[in-house]
Amino acid sequence: MTNSAPQPSPPNQQRGWFTRFLDSVEWLGNLLPHPITLFALFCLFILVASGVAAYFNVSAIDPRDGSTVIEAVSLLNAEGLQRIVTHLVTNFTGFTPLGTVLVALLGVGVAERSGLISAAMRGLVMKAPPRMITLVVVFAGVVSNTAAELGYVVLIPLAAMIFHGLGRHPLAGLAAAFSGVSAGYSANLLIGTVDPLLSGITEAAANIIDPDYTVGAEANWFFMMISTFMIAIMGAFVTDKIVEPKLGQYDPSEATIELDQQTMEKLSSAEKKGLLYAGFSFLLIMALLALTVVPEWGILRHPETNEVAGSPFLKGVVAYIFISFAIPGFVYGRVTRSMKNDRDVIDAMSHSMSTMGMYIVLVFFAAQFVNFFKWTNFGTIFAINGAEFLTQMGLTGPLVFLFFIMICGFVNLMLGSASAQWAITAPIFVPMLMLIGYAPEVIQAAYRIGDSVTNVITPMMSYFGLILAVATRYKGNLGIGTLVAMMLPYSMIFFIGWTALFFIWVFGFGLPVGPGSPTYYG
Repeated sequence: MTNSAPQPSPPNQQRGWFTRFLDSVEWLGNLLPHPITLFALFCLFILVASGVAAYFNVSAIDPRDGSTVIEAVSLLNAEGLQRIVTHLVTNFTGFTPLGTVLVALLGVGVAERSGLISAAMRGLVMKAPPRMITLVVVFAGVVSNTAAELGYVVLIPLAAMIFHGLGRHPLAGLAAAFSGVSAGYSANLLIGTVDPLLSGITEAAANIIDPDYTVGAEANWFFMMISTFMIAIMGAFVTDKIVEPKLGQYDPSEATIELDQQTMEKLSSAEKKGLLYAGFSFLLIMALLALTVVPEWGILRHPETNEVAGSPFLKGVVAYIFISFAIPGFVYGRVTRSMKNDRDVIDAMSHSMSTMGMYIVLVFFAAQFVNFFKWTNFGTIFAINGAEFLTQMGLTGPLVFLFFIMICGFVNLMLGSASAQWAITAPIFVPMLMLIGYAPEVIQAAYRIGDSVTNVITPMMSYFGLILAVATRYKGNLGIGTLVAMMLPYSMIFFIGWTALFFIWVFGFGLPVGPGSPTYYG
């Protein structure tokens, strides 16, 4: 007798092929050394390559005057060695992302340690109407990247629990939160720690072409703010219309935990009171900042032009991040009694700094690589030759950004760290695209799209194992291939929708990606 039931062989064959592809990506990614080791190897490679390039007289003609010859400079000689040993420390201490990120995290650490961010996240998601829950979960995931760990550690497991409590598939809740936290990583309503991190690297790369060019932390704020709502809408659509219907009815027997014992901690009266007072303190800070820049007599306007553009207000964004998290965080801590005095604040800041050990080591080697690359003139030579190639190919229009975003997304499959990837690629692509007429701020915005959308489908993402562990609580036999297949629709839709938004925003409407951020470079 033959079985008349539908046969699952085609999906299994497709899953098998897809799993093999993902296994290949994971295998190739595992061949790469640790990002810190990678930067150290790149530094050695630059030294050897500079000697070879100088020996063969590698050079390029400066397109700005058509006569100046830019030659490769060797670091593999006595003069190069002297330059390295005398600038080793200043390369590190002068690397812009180092100080800006650490200062911003001092404030974020207070808000995180006091419980403010966690309570705000839980309050936002758990109070959402059932019909809006998916949209709110994705939205909360996007804004949670201000404190990166909380989105992964708190929101994603919480979303799975809430969906199960509502009688929906818990993996759909997990996927919705994961898409917001990871695939929407660069978007946010407020300027967060990732903004000064990337802008510092972008500025260093832009200085290869224009030594006086500055890129502020607010460079992409407008575009990333509108992207937050776009990502939330797309994430909710994919969850409700694609992922959850494909998952089907949830079978509790597949779980590896006792689902009935799951508890969703609601906000206590003290936490609600703490959020209220923290909110008031935040509004007071915003009002005081507005007084420094909105009136014509604002003390943080530009001292010469009296404009907002180029003013101390815009240059002091990192300071605002610090106080905007530290003060409300302490207020919340005092109300909820999670913080009692200055010692608790200091402990919170110290704890925040203690988690940055790996980042500081990474920055040391990344700073050496960026400066070595600049000293050799490789960045300028590659940029000029690359710009000439793009001109010959006719890829000087906005279409070049489509390929750039795709390249960034592909590289992200192998190198999951946003700062590590941008530190490697920015010295090449920023000068190259500047030479064909695009501003560093726009280039950085495009990079952030590519760097974000493939986070959810690469096993190289640092929290991927944690997400897989949470998912197996609800489906014991779930593997890497199944998880990535579940997240692939988010990656595809986000890539299409976010890229379309970029082209419409920048080239369709001609809107700036941030305050005072130009689209074109002269």
